[in-house]
Amino acid sequence: MITLKNIHQAAVQISDTINETPILTSTALSSICRNNMFLKSEHLQKTGSFKIRGATHKVKQAVQDGATYVTAASSGNHGQAVAYISDILGVPATIVVPEDATASKLNAIRDYNGEIEECGTTSAERLPRAKELAAKKNGVFIPPYDDPYIMAGQGTVGMEILKQLDDVDVVVVPIGGGGLISGILTAIKETKPHVKVIGVEPEIANDTHLSLENGIITSIPGTSTIADGLRTSQPGDLTFPIVQKYLDDLVLVSETEIQQALFFILERMKQVIEPSSAVAIAAAMFEKLGVQEKNIACVVSGGNLDVRKLGT
Repeated sequence: MITLKNIHQAAVQISDTINETPILTSTALSSICRNNMFLKSEHLQKTGSFKIRGATHKVKQAVQDGATYVTAASSGNHGQAVAYISDILGVPATIVVPEDATASKLNAIRDYNGEIEECGTTSAERLPRAKELAAKKNGVFIPPYDDPYIMAGQGTVGMEILKQLDDVDVVVVPIGGGGLISGILTAIKETKPHVKVIGVEPEIANDTHLSLENGIITSIPGTSTIADGLRTSQPGDLTFPIVQKYLDDLVLVSETEIQQALFFILERMKQVIEPSSAVAIAAAMFEKLGVQEKNIACVVSGGNLDVRKLGT
């Protein structure tokens, strides 16, 4: 478990690297959702997602502990974040990616001077390889979500929401492995426990939903959800107990609902977000939150959209 103190420490550690992202509003979105809608815009964060928060905290700590090399297993936002902060700190980073990773994601990692190694098509193949590389070179493996430093770093999103929206009633958060939601839950429930926190998953990537239902971490098979950043097989060993303890509700959204929310934000708000971000907005647009006329903060987790997929 992490604490509010851990999150405050993370905020200090990462303050010279990350941006305090703005809150965006839309009259049209608020009208559709029948709530006052506020978007916490992590798609405007460095490297295009919230992942830079946890990655910065973890990599900086590793370097302080003497690390001279780091690895990560990711084809997406986590890999970009690790490559970015490692480059700033002058520490070589190898990102183990799937063999079918998109060119745009690989190019982004290369732009941050990350070394790329291809390995299989599943996380079950990539994770052991990234850990093996770290062990061979006396380096440190940087987990994507199930790590106290990662979780505390992501929790700074929740701290900022409370600072920026003093009268927020509900915070809506996409759920993948649980690093973001566990950090935000800790920040909010240990500061303003009356603020409701609702998690959102795709219907076809509902591992946390099933885990909560079963009372135990439950795995699901691979999924093809458009929200590719949420394609985790199960919640983390460290993140799940926090979700069990604090989460007020978890709702599911369909692929069509995710697409419609994504297109609304692109067309009406002129903001480039990725499908994983759209799940929180979809939950509000399709009235799954069970509230009206409240102040709702949706976490827009990232904006690294592969635009070539829009026409498919």
